[in-house]
Amino acid sequence: MSRIGKAPISLPAKVDVSVNNSNVVSVSGPLGKLEQQIDPDLKLAIEDGTLTLSRPTDQKRHRSVHGLYRSLISNMVEGVSTGFTKEMELIGVGYRADNQGQLLTLSLGYSHPVIFAIPEEVKIETISEKGKPPTIKLSSADKQLLGQVAAKIRAFRRPEPYKGKGIRFKGEEIRRKAGKTAAK
Repeated sequence: MSRIGKAPISLPAKVDVSVNNSNVVSVSGPLGKLEQQIDPDLKLAIEDGTLTLSRPTDQKRHRSVHGLYRSLISNMVEGVSTGFTKEMELIGVGYRADNQGQLLTLSLGYSHPVIFAIPEEVKIETISEKGKPPTIKLSSADKQLLGQVAAKIRAFRRPEPYKGKGIRFKGEEIRRKAGKTAAK
């Protein structure tokens, strides 16, 4: 049996979960409302502030989706109650980040600035302090969308292994390589 799939999800006080006829689970809370289509064979049960997901058989298909949908629903519950945040640092001389509303402008050493439109569901904040690298702080109730937006921003200038310059997640370890050795 799936260890992840059979773990119950505790529902906070302000979170409401409902399932409609076409197996769309909608979770609403203080930070918004999220919806997810789940497998029609899986059954949801809400009792005493906990939600459990059960599968009808031990077929490979049922086993493979049991833990997946439990994790997706758990992330939705956590997202609408507390939310998710990701922080990214720009490491490099002259690298800057600025935002006007949902428009992120990055200066990453190219001949032109990189302009990226952030979806409305994701809140963005740029922080520039003297002596510290510029920081981009993203927050959202949707974990999947947040990760996708952060990955797109990181793809504009991935951290390189020699000097470590680029866009990285806060606390991320970059594997460094030794450069060329001087000729005799």
